Amino acid sequence: MSIEIGGLFGLILLIVDIWAIIKTVNSGASTGTKVLWVILILILPLLGLILWFLFGPSRSTAS
Repeated sequence: MSIEIGGLFGLILLIVDIWAIIKTVNSGASTGTKVLWVILILILPLLGLILWFLFGPSRSTAS
């Protein structure tokens, strides 16, 4: 049972990380900022996601 829960948590984390990366790329932030956030989310999936939610770039789309 614990393997199934861990696998489900991992899948949910992957989906939310991909969503955060897409939101970051579509934000109005500078290219350098986008790259740093994407790298942080990829290297530290859970911690990077938490930091992104707290301090990440604007979620508005670029015009």
